[in-house]
Amino acid sequence: MIKRKIIPIILLIVSLFAFMVYNIYFRDDNNSSIALSKYGSRGDEVRQIQNKLKRWGYYKGNVDGIYGTQTQSAVKWFQSKNGLTADGIAGPKTLAAMGITSTGNSGGGTASNSDVNLLAHLIYAEARGEPYSGQVAVASVVLNRVKNSSFPNTVAGVIYQRGAFSVVSDGQINLSPNQTAISAAQDAVNGWDPTYGAIYYFNPRTATNGWIWSRPVTVVIGNHRFCK
Repeated sequence: MIKRKIIPIILLIVSLFAFMVYNIYFRDDNNSSIALSKYGSRGDEVRQIQNKLKRWGYYKGNVDGIYGTQTQSAVKWFQSKNGLTADGIAGPKTLAAMGITSTGNSGGGTASNSDVNLLAHLIYAEARGEPYSGQVAVASVVLNRVKNSSFPNTVAGVIYQRGAFSVVSDGQINLSPNQTAISAAQDAVNGWDPTYGAIYYFNPRTATNGWIWSRPVTVVIGNHRFCK
């Protein structure tokens, strides 16, 4: 009788242990209420991370949704290049910097397709040939202005504001953007802001407005200085 009572208890313990192991090592972190991917994580969020880092040249492995050593190293590299703690863990700040929207992350993702298209036109006109992060940064400045009460509250309003962008007056805004510009626009809309909140940018070699030099610089990317 005692043995018969012990067997169900042992089976219950084994089942609980198996459940714990599954949740620790195999649960899809993208379904978690906390935006966090780390070594051992699997799922769609990991695939997004790998896709982004592969596109930007940080990751050379397969996009398989498995957070292994290569993904961890790529995340560390990205973090070190973007002023984040290089711990290899894709927490909320790192995901936000990558433009990945997860549960609890409210940034980005609200612009329409027409806004993305218009941003892509501006990026191509203003920053083709600049580093990819610098192209995203140009769109980020526009989106930061939209949120700032000193500027129009729409993407079109900011871009077509009189005197805001020389490429509007000289017609370059009408050039057809390439796929890189379109991807950069989408990344900015998704929440990646390499400018750290900048609302202005300029090229020191061509700037003629003395006032712009007085603005505090947040970051320099390629040929552009971004400032507030």
